[in-house]
Amino acid sequence: MDEDTRYEAVRSRDGRFDGRFFFAVETTGIYCRPSCPAVTPKRHHVRYFATAAAAQGAGFRACRRCRPDAVPGSAEWNVRADVVARAVRLIADGVIDREGVAGLAARLGYSARQVQRQLTAELGAGPLALARAQRAHTARVLLQTTRLPVTEIAFAAGFASVRQFNDTVRAVYAATPSALRAAAPGARHRDAATTPAAGIPLRLAHRGPYHSGAVFDLLQREAVPAVEEVTGVPGRRTYRRTLRLPHGTGIAAVDERPGAPRAGRGTHPGGWLEARLHLTDPRDLTTAVQRLRRLFDLDADPYAVDERLGADPRLAPLVAARPGLRSPGAADPDEAAIRTLVGPAAAGELVRRYGKALDAPSGTLTHLFPEPAVLAEAEPDGALGALAAALADGTVRLDPGADRDAAHRALLALPGLDAATAAAIRVRALGDPDVAPPGAPVPDSWRPWRSYALNHLRTAGELEFP
Repeated sequence: MDEDTRYEAVRSRDGRFDGRFFFAVETTGIYCRPSCPAVTPKRHHVRYFATAAAAQGAGFRACRRCRPDAVPGSAEWNVRADVVARAVRLIADGVIDREGVAGLAARLGYSARQVQRQLTAELGAGPLALARAQRAHTARVLLQTTRLPVTEIAFAAGFASVRQFNDTVRAVYAATPSALRAAAPGARHRDAATTPAAGIPLRLAHRGPYHSGAVFDLLQREAVPAVEEVTGVPGRRTYRRTLRLPHGTGIAAVDERPGAPRAGRGTHPGGWLEARLHLTDPRDLTTAVQRLRRLFDLDADPYAVDERLGADPRLAPLVAARPGLRSPGAADPDEAAIRTLVGPAAAGELVRRYGKALDAPSGTLTHLFPEPAVLAEAEPDGALGALAAALADGTVRLDPGADRDAAHRALLALPGLDAATAAAIRVRALGDPDVAPPGAPVPDSWRPWRSYALNHLRTAGELEFP
């Protein structure tokens, strides 16, 4: 976008551009999202940045009114498959905190210097700066929603030291950690419901309309006992599941939110889904949040999707009936691949036989889905054994930074795994928005949103769910 387009988005407070770029005001030293309700600054005082990290690196602090760090990420990173997009997805999953820049570069198959150069050239910030911005956001969430001691929050958010944590919070939010905690809404009346034992309450933001009913219908239809459950009546359901995370385990609960934003091309910035996370190790917060965002497809751009698909005569009435329909992904891509191959009933049997029991069960949630290595040893034969072994040894990689085309080719090379199954895995486990199963009558005019188009047809009953 050119500067005229950006400034018009800021002037009109257009929420469709939240997360796509950020603007900073030189006279105040503050950066905001385009939909910020504050008085529009004069044009010659405004600077634009591709990421919050770039704005922070230029010395600007986050606006306390619009909280630009809380907006959904750019949908561009889920659509694109190049090294920059793959790097952004991996950083969001917490790879920098766990493996450093060297680990990120190794996963991408590039040198650390090449990754630094490409990210800086396109995003205005390198991998460490992007991870720092993410740590600051995680720290703010923990400070304002839990009673964890400040020292524990520093390390849970991924900082190497308390001093680094304090310096970053002051630089990003122009406040000390204690002041940031005291400024949280309802801070004086925070009760036991916000303690770590009760979980971490979150608002998982999305842009534009969100058709939650179809997502919860799908999750309810596919739910695997002991790992997942959906309770409540349509419109007010709660989805709960267990999570295997880098430092421990977790249980997530996400509520279906009635009264979704109205459809259309207006400037509604979107809404959120209420969620709560119970983690055995708070260092897993960032990773857990990102995995829920991928599962519920919260970083999508419904304006772009609906505009393209709504121009097609066949899809136009379906888009009008279900604005903001999403293409759900996966909280655990390896699990999603195995479940896609064997189906819900067989997946439940795998959990019963090989799933790992939680140390602290929560109602009907008692187990983690079995790891690929466990299944590869226990069920070595057939397509399941081949897929589990390939996932366990890295022959097939489905993590957020995986090369989608390479993963697809590796899936097709496995014995017993057909093209239709590989396509379904690509949609769910890899979050590819533009997949057409073999033989499906999918015109090129639906690109790059063919996964969404097929979901419209399935939801309307014109195609069967795989």
